[in-house]
Amino acid sequence: MRKIPATVITGFLGAGKTTLIRNLLQNADGRRIALVINEFGDLGVDGDILRGCGVETCREEDVVELTNGCICCTVADDFIPTMEKLLERADRLDHIVIETSGLALPQPLVAAFNWPEVKARVTVDGVVTVIDAAAVAAGRFADDEAKVQAQREADESLDHDNPLEELFEDQIRAADLLVLSKADLVSVEALEGVKAEIQNAASRKLAIVTAEQGKLPADVLLGLAAGTEDHIHERRSHHEMEHEAGHEHDHDDFESFVVETGPLASPDAFMAGLKALIAEHDILRVKGFAAVEGKGARLLIQAVGQRIDGYYDRPFAANEARVTRLVVIGLHDAIEESEAAIREAVAQLAAGHVQAAAE
Repeated sequence: MRKIPATVITGFLGAGKTTLIRNLLQNADGRRIALVINEFGDLGVDGDILRGCGVETCREEDVVELTNGCICCTVADDFIPTMEKLLERADRLDHIVIETSGLALPQPLVAAFNWPEVKARVTVDGVVTVIDAAAVAAGRFADDEAKVQAQREADESLDHDNPLEELFEDQIRAADLLVLSKADLVSVEALEGVKAEIQNAASRKLAIVTAEQGKLPADVLLGLAAGTEDHIHERRSHHEMEHEAGHEHDHDDFESFVVETGPLASPDAFMAGLKALIAEHDILRVKGFAAVEGKGARLLIQAVGQRIDGYYDRPFAANEARVTRLVVIGLHDAIEESEAAIREAVAQLAAGHVQAAAE
């Protein structure tokens, strides 16, 4: 029996994975595609976005969510049972797409396709890594070398590892195809610089394509026939290179929590205040849904760094609570002590008290 191809779509927080997948589903050319979506945090935002895409391939039974845990840490408990359930379906799938959390290491997930229960029936068609070209061009993942050197000289015992940079490089190393999103936001010269940087991080020649608003033909993303599970041991992560195999990977460097509050008094004022709040507390990512006073549709909010997008994605259902729920993700040390202040500031912003959040 022909193996079912699976595509792993990975990439850093806010790179544009969900937008890419949504466009893929809308242009699937009749393929029956199942989605496995892994989120870091308790609120399943990405699955909800994809279920609302309005096409046949977004059926409820075609979307599986694994929330509040990185899939690369829960392979045996979550991933394998999920795959077995999909394979047992009466209607045979044409393709499986797995969207990893922006904090996930692709390597252990791809290696899990070598488990006997899965390998006999599924193959990794390819690993697609989505990269925010504008963020990389702006040096989002680059360290301040002078500051790092000063820390090293001041205290030799400090851990100087940059978890963001390592994740970025590991996701590139695992890839069969690199997709540069938001390429329209940078100049041609800057884009060439980004390509050179990520090729260097890959340490091998990789195919690179650019995408605006997540739009790429399905045949570009699917049908790579890479069989990546047979090669992933050659694409070792930082963790694998620095520690013995089998050592557990964890995400102690990151923290996430869900903020729930009432409807927004003014979406524009809320967005402006949220941008200031992100800068103040060095928040990496904010995403979720908001109710707006006087509006019958919910507002989808997604922020990465200082870029914030918001649009009304669908009407509220008759019995659906009109609340605002947002996932906040940041570096553990940066936001652990700020959680209470962030929660209070979001509530103040929602109520229209913009000045209270800035104080």
